[in-house]
Amino acid sequence: MKKEQAEILGFVPQKEIVYNKLLPYAEKLDRESNDILAQIKGNLGRAVQLRELWPGVLLWTRKLSTYLRLYGRKFSKEDHVLFIKLLYELVTIPKLDVSMMQSFARLLINLLKKKELLSQDDLELPWRPLYDLYESILYSKTEHLEQHHKGFKLWFDELMDLWVSVQNLPAWEGNLVNLFARLANDNIGYVNWDPYIPKIFTRILRSFNLPVGTSQMVIPRYLTNSYDIGHVVLWISSMLGGPQNQVQKQLNGLFSSIASFYHPSNNGRWLMKLMKLLQRLPASVVRRLHRERYKKPCWITPVPASHRLTDQDVTDFVESMKQPVLMAMFSKTGSMDAAQALQNLALMRPELVIPPVLEKTYPAMETLTEPHQLTATLSCMIGMARSLLSGGRHYPEGPAHVLPLLMRALPGVDPNDFSKCMITFQFIATFTTLVPLVDCSSALHEKNDLTEMERELCSASAEFEDFVLQFMDRCFALIDSSTLEQTREETETEKMTHLESLVELGLSSTFSTILTQCSMEIFKVALEKVFNFATTNIFETRVAGRMVADMCRAAAKCHPAESLRLFVPHCCNAITHLTANEDVSNEEELDKELLWNLQLLSEVTRVDGEKLLPYRTQLVQTLQLTLRLRCKQGYTLACNLLHHILRSTALTYPTDYCSVPGGFNRPLQEYLPIKDWGRPGDLWNLEIQWHVPSTEETAFVFYVLDLLLQPELQRVKSSLCIVQHCLLGAGSMLPPLDGPTITGLVPSMVSLEETKLYIGVDYDKSRENYREAICKVMRQLLHYILEHSEDDTKSLFAIIKIISDLMHFRGSHKHEFDSRWKSFTLVKKSIENRLHGKKQHIRALLIDRVLLQHELRKLLVEGCEYKTVHQDLLRDLLRLSTSTYSQVRSKAQNVLFTALGTYNFCCRDITPRVLELLEPTRTDVTQQQFKGALYCLLGNHGGVCLANLHDWECIAQTWPAIVRSGLSSAMSLEKPSIVRLFDDLADKVHRQYETIGIDFTVPESAVLLGQRITDSSQPTPHIGTPTEQELEQGLALQQDKNKEAVQPWKFEHIAIGFLSLLLRDDYPLPAPAVLFFVQSLNHDALVVRKVRFAGGLVAGDRPGNDWLQYHGDSLPSTQQDWDNFCFVEKTHWGYYCWPKKLMVYAPAAEQPKDLSAENMNERERVIYDHFTEPMFIKQLIEFLSLEDRKGKDKFNPRRFCLFKGLFRNYSDAFLPVLKPHMERLANDSHESTQRCVAEIIAGLVRGSKHWSFSKVEALWKFLIPLMRRALSNITVETYADWGTCVATACESRDPRKLHWLLEMLMECPLSGEGGSFVDACHLYVLQGGLAQQEWRVPELLHRLLSYLEPKLTQVYKNVRERIGSVLTYIFMIDVSLPYTQPTKSPHIAEFTERILSQLKPLLEGDEEIQNHVVEENGVGEQDERTQAIRLLKTVLKWLMASAGRSFSTAVPQQLQLLPLLFKIAPVENDDSYDELKRDAKTCLSLMSQGLLYPEQIPMVLKVLHEIAGSSSWHARFSVLTYLQIMVFYNLFTILSNEQAVQDVRALVIRLLEDEQLEVREMAATTLSGFLQCNFLAMDASMQTHFEALCKTKLPKKRKRGSVVDTIPSVDLVRRHAGVLGLSACILSSPYDVPTWMPQLLMDLSAHLNDTQPIEMTVKKTLSNFRRTHHDNWLEHKQQFTDDQLVVLTDLLVSPCYYA
Repeated sequence: MKKEQAEILGFVPQKEIVYNKLLPYAEKLDRESNDILAQIKGNLGRAVQLRELWPGVLLWTRKLSTYLRLYGRKFSKEDHVLFIKLLYELVTIPKLDVSMMQSFARLLINLLKKKELLSQDDLELPWRPLYDLYESILYSKTEHLEQHHKGFKLWFDELMDLWVSVQNLPAWEGNLVNLFARLANDNIGYVNWDPYIPKIFTRILRSFNLPVGTSQMVIPRYLTNSYDIGHVVLWISSMLGGPQNQVQKQLNGLFSSIASFYHPSNNGRWLMKLMKLLQRLPASVVRRLHRERYKKPCWITPVPASHRLTDQDVTDFVESMKQPVLMAMFSKTGSMDAAQALQNLALMRPELVIPPVLEKTYPAMETLTEPHQLTATLSCMIGMARSLLSGGRHYPEGPAHVLPLLMRALPGVDPNDFSKCMITFQFIATFTTLVPLVDCSSALHEKNDLTEMERELCSASAEFEDFVLQFMDRCFALIDSSTLEQTREETETEKMTHLESLVELGLSSTFSTILTQCSMEIFKVALEKVFNFATTNIFETRVAGRMVADMCRAAAKCHPAESLRLFVPHCCNAITHLTANEDVSNEEELDKELLWNLQLLSEVTRVDGEKLLPYRTQLVQTLQLTLRLRCKQGYTLACNLLHHILRSTALTYPTDYCSVPGGFNRPLQEYLPIKDWGRPGDLWNLEIQWHVPSTEETAFVFYVLDLLLQPELQRVKSSLCIVQHCLLGAGSMLPPLDGPTITGLVPSMVSLEETKLYIGVDYDKSRENYREAICKVMRQLLHYILEHSEDDTKSLFAIIKIISDLMHFRGSHKHEFDSRWKSFTLVKKSIENRLHGKKQHIRALLIDRVLLQHELRKLLVEGCEYKTVHQDLLRDLLRLSTSTYSQVRSKAQNVLFTALGTYNFCCRDITPRVLELLEPTRTDVTQQQFKGALYCLLGNHGGVCLANLHDWECIAQTWPAIVRSGLSSAMSLEKPSIVRLFDDLADKVHRQYETIGIDFTVPESAVLLGQRITDSSQPTPHIGTPTEQELEQGLALQQDKNKEAVQPWKFEHIAIGFLSLLLRDDYPLPAPAVLFFVQSLNHDALVVRKVRFAGGLVAGDRPGNDWLQYHGDSLPSTQQDWDNFCFVEKTHWGYYCWPKKLMVYAPAAEQPKDLSAENMNERERVIYDHFTEPMFIKQLIEFLSLEDRKGKDKFNPRRFCLFKGLFRNYSDAFLPVLKPHMERLANDSHESTQRCVAEIIAGLVRGSKHWSFSKVEALWKFLIPLMRRALSNITVETYADWGTCVATACESRDPRKLHWLLEMLMECPLSGEGGSFVDACHLYVLQGGLAQQEWRVPELLHRLLSYLEPKLTQVYKNVRERIGSVLTYIFMIDVSLPYTQPTKSPHIAEFTERILSQLKPLLEGDEEIQNHVVEENGVGEQDERTQAIRLLKTVLKWLMASAGRSFSTAVPQQLQLLPLLFKIAPVENDDSYDELKRDAKTCLSLMSQGLLYPEQIPMVLKVLHEIAGSSSWHARFSVLTYLQIMVFYNLFTILSNEQAVQDVRALVIRLLEDEQLEVREMAATTLSGFLQCNFLAMDASMQTHFEALCKTKLPKKRKRGSVVDTIPSVDLVRRHAGVLGLSACILSSPYDVPTWMPQLLMDLSAHLNDTQPIEMTVKKTLSNFRRTHHDNWLEHKQQFTDDQLVVLTDLLVSPCYYA
């Protein structure tokens, strides 16, 4: 095979699509593909050499990607490399149009896939161009990034340290995790992760945001910035293995610590993440095993032998996942995740995973009360079907379960439970696809060489016939219960509901699978049964009828000859008999029996066409009788029959889908079917049986068309239904529409021809071409209807459908193909074998894939030539798209958009016709036409959008027309639909406008590659290298194109036309349009000078970057200073390292002069005139300060850009006109006016970047008083806008340039003049400005801090909160990063010391801290204590704000505040507490969740130990809650420190013996939690300790009256502690029974009658034990001895549970 192929092709293909070789016309494909490849190479090489990116290169690269879809990588290695190099050059062309770049990039990615095809010797690409491209897209013009040259060793330590040192999950942390995960995956075994593993797992655990401990608060920040599970999974699975396999130990810990969260009774927003982890981790490990053991080697780093996963590693991994997965099966989120996990685990270790699932499946099939158990277990079994069936040496007993499972699944076909029914169908279909249903029991007597297992299977297979017949009975019952009469009233809809159609699909596909897999004996019995059912009853045709007909069709498809022999004569006779009466054809309502027989006949004829021919006379006769029926249901069914008969005879399709080629009809001596259980199809011997239309069938098709279609086309009032169905049935035989091509739409020097594919049909040119005939008649009919009866929408719908099929239909529809492709991938995924790979799919699936390949060839039609026929049809569609009825319009528009994407350059022909309708001068355009035309411009998502084609010619016409259309008489802003349309259009245009290519230069390197492609051979390109003069012409054309584009004069014409229009008419245009056009006028006029710096590697504040910081004493205050100052605008430069080239703007003298009115060009002039015209400005401001949507308006960045651009390009020319407006606006406190003035000011400040000093100074003289006034008018609605205004103005600006603004904001923000609200707002605005400046303003931060410190005792809550937030920003830069010097900005440590000294009075006394401060400033006790309480309130606000925002937590400083917080925080969860206590509680909760560095852990534990000795039991109680959360959120870090674990254990056990009952109980809860997440282990020493405590003797009871009893005796406390300890151990395993548990339960039971509180504890424990173990009691019972069970049954009061 290979040799012959290589002779035809002339080369050895890299990797072609194998399915092509199985098509019925495979022998023609090698020549075809070579022709196409030669065309592509010739034209692509030529287009590149002629430098014609559009349309030449674009069109031919598209053809290359189509070639890849059709043939795979069917070219030689040399061509492969050339194609990749060429596309790499094209993608990295510097100023390429983005949409072109996307299409090139997609193709490039596709060519680079299949890594095993090219080695590093074949191809090496430089990374720099791609990197430059990435940077140019993502970063601004003046920034440069660094890149190191040697690989990960260079950056690994630095980034790892950075990651480990940051505590509060900033937004960028996820990117680091992604980087590390990819690094780990690409270099398995080369990176030593061991030192980092505890830290990694702690952080992973934290990122799940699990609710822990008793308060269960989560920092909101953590919810948004958690890690992507995909990255986490990749990282873990790449670190597995290796000599120590440390990761597996941590993974066991991770799963045991989160296992209980998987239990189905738990639910929350964190569950999705945990389920994703479960689902993806096994898949990732399977992928890694595949790569290590089965994959072809390629250039990716191989895994060294020492780090490959051993069999033991795999077993350990599967064991660690088994427990959580089995719990997650019944999760609230559904069982899909668990099923996928099990599928992958079963591939690795079937013997570990399948038995426990089976144990759950059998009982689930018996239970009636819990249907969700059945759905869950069945969906898991479906995923593991192949592992179960293939048995293999590890799990040989697998196949024996098949029959019991199938038989027990039958009751699931239940008409009352829809989801159960569907999953059962899926289950049965999956298993029967894999198993031939053949009775092999007779082989037991005939063969004597069978193994024990095979004998068992043979005898079991006798049940198959029973199974099939019982299944059918179940289905019949299902059908009987779902007839229309039963399920709904007469009046309701007659269509099937969505659920019914799903059941119908499930039923028919399952039944057809079963019959396909049956032996002939079983099939005959089944056929008899279904035939009798179908013909002895009469069904209504809507629901039940469809299901029965489907079952009959399934039978007919499997063995057409046997089935048709029964059905066709029966139905035809019945129909002939029932239509014998003359009047029938005119009746409106037909006899049910007639309809049912028609329906049955129309379905059973969907079979192999060849088998239909014997019945042709009967069938044609029936058609003639029924097609002219008056009753709609009747003639629709008849048309379906016509469609199916034509389709069966005219199409090419496979006819058998059996799991073994050749079927099962062979004697058992030579073929034993049970050996083929679960066998994959063999791609090289598929032996597909194709149906290819024979000459006889072709003749029959045309005979039917002549007989039935011909007369229809000659009638005036033709039946559209017949025409449409004939076209659908015979479409594949009718040649496509043809005619003269429309040329001259686009000039090109390359051929733009279409590529023809052979689809297995040789058109017969001698017969009449019905496609053209239909086309002619339909167009005449359409014009007639549009003129005379436009309200006949039904006919219009039909005609639109027919037009669509005339253009595109060649035997299959795109949407059907897409949904089949989708379902094919789904089925493939659910039963594929990812471990071994190599296309081991089931035969039916492979055949399906080959058929899809055949259909793909029929559907790939992009890039067709645009002919006159198409032009006529498109114009008709356009007319329909702008007609009166909206439904007609939208249907026609959809067909139109598809067509626009199909034919080359037809948009250029259609656009002008759409625009005519928007012309303001026309008075005859209706509103419907106007709307239709706008929709045509807008396009649908994914389709063509005429409004922003990447084609200058079109844009130059379209955009002005859209703007002008505002003046059309049909335009009315009253109609919200039209306004919305304009918004959408403006939005689409705006999103696109920057991406339209202006520079079309093709680099020389690409031209050379083009030449190499045209010079290559095998196949030799069909067109040679272009001649010299053609090349010159190409170069000239490229230069012209660029000249055109360098001064985008088209834009200017558009804009000038547009602006004059604005003035001519008082018509308000949508704001986006205004902005959009003005924005497009910006241009950058800057001279940049480059400054080199030596990079120093110590980051942070250092002498080298001190000059960049803000110093109050050296601000530029004169023209001279201003000119000599070197401003650096980017605020983050110079902190960590300098850029390689630091770009700084040149001093003013070298900058271009301000534009003066004399030397402006035309377009600048126009703007200048308008914006200096007071009238225009007045209107514009009025428009901009309109209120759009109350309360919804925000600071609008587009408007800000408009003003920024104006002030940047024209400096202060427009200020005089704007000033009065601004002053008016600033004094008005309405929301919209304030917003408008904020937008203008922000634009002014940013636009004045390059003004001269005098202008800037004048500007601030005007702005400062204005802003002061505006800020004193600040309101709830506007404070956010002002915040944005200041932040925008300060963004990326040198702080020394804005000193006026910053100083103004710094003037006593808390003056108290406007009340607390204004103060809070002032702080907010100031914070906006300072936060943008990051580390550049330490001096201001110090000033602000010293200003705020005395004011920390604020009375008002809103000011306190704002101060807390500002403090966070003040200390934001105080981080300890690796290699970084301490900051000059304020330090937390010094601040905390100062505060603690003021909080002294609170720390000393023991009394309760009450919030008894009177809330007015003047009155109340002004002693130290009151002040301290107020201060504390503000400090709490600061701690709360910084928990979420700052980069690292100041742990040592916070620890100093802990004792105080513990003292205040209330114990109960009660919201009625005052603010102070609530805040203290929140702070504790947030602080306990903080991430600790290993060296901080001993410090924290020390403080906790001290507080645990405190006299207040509230504090001792809070220590425990703090500890719970802290340990869980730092689990693996603490575990890696042995001493710390001991300390925690000692602390908890000490508090178990606390004198306060609440503290004891909390200590028990804490202990139980630690045991449950495997932080502490239940060991002998602990058990003996508790048992000893329990045995403490209690003193004798005294008389009731004495006082002594109120204080518990020491002995009672110790005894209670022991009981609590036992109880904690028992409750720590809620869902299983470890070996030590029975003994502890016995110990506990001895105390059931002790004094309180012991008795209470025992009772609670026992009831909890019963509650959590009840579900699986049958399993758990096994752990106890009989005597223990007797005791237990007595204890757990109600015995009925444990019968």
